[in-house]
Amino acid sequence: MTSDVTVNIRDQTPALEHQSFLVYRRFLHLKLATLLIGVATVAYVMHAPMGGPSGSTWLGYTLGTIAALIIVWLTWFGWRKRSYGTARIPLAGWLSAHVYFGLSLVFLATLHTGFQLGWNVHTLSYALMILVIASGLFGVFAYARYPRLITANRLGASQIQMLGQIASIDGEIRQAILGMNDAVVKLVAPATESDAIGGSVWRQLSARYLDCPTAAALRGIQAAARGLSQDQQIATRKILILLTRKAELLHRARRDIQYKGLMQIWLYVHVPMTFALLAALATHIIAVFFYW
Repeated sequence: MTSDVTVNIRDQTPALEHQSFLVYRRFLHLKLATLLIGVATVAYVMHAPMGGPSGSTWLGYTLGTIAALIIVWLTWFGWRKRSYGTARIPLAGWLSAHVYFGLSLVFLATLHTGFQLGWNVHTLSYALMILVIASGLFGVFAYARYPRLITANRLGASQIQMLGQIASIDGEIRQAILGMNDAVVKLVAPATESDAIGGSVWRQLSARYLDCPTAAALRGIQAAARGLSQDQQIATRKILILLTRKAELLHRARRDIQYKGLMQIWLYVHVPMTFALLAALATHIIAVFFYW
């Protein structure tokens, strides 16, 4: 993310698949993933190798191979989803499989290790896999929660429309402060010059703007109004109404940026960790077959 909101947080409408992928075809992929976990668990319980279960037994190799193939297939989904419109299976189906088979990896990979973990590249692969899955779970949460919040927060307006409304109110405020004394102008003018939207990653994700000039103008003019003439107090009330409307719009615009940022920020962990996992997995496989 950068301070340029129009660049780093695009005004995109979330896909409708977030509403249905978890229940796609009556939980088809959840059932298949559960069946796979069940078969692997039964095989693990029945398997009694000499020296105890480990990744170097026939079952360990089998589970490891299945887990590795699933990881590669799920990584492929990142590319596959870009052309889902030409496929027979809709995006919701691919995403449903991605989620449930991704979760199955926790069980398959753990059984593959035989619960034997140490400070080596093999455990690194396992740890990276857990990080990828955890970030993916946050992505599922984000796409299930934030699109609804974005819709409710916008009240039927797009982000561009909200920014246009803020600009329009700024113009009304500038007209309203004409003829006011210098103290009022000094208090209110900064609110029309800066909207305090965007900024650092933390400001975007927290939606906290403690230095907001509009909020400062509201506090200042309420205190200054007591010393004004009756005519100017009437004009001040109009300014207060405009500032209040602008503050509400700013709050909604910042929330819009926050929700969209939270929908995207998990990818900054998920994607790099996925590539790191693939590298560690390749190293793990090479080490097993060529050095063990």
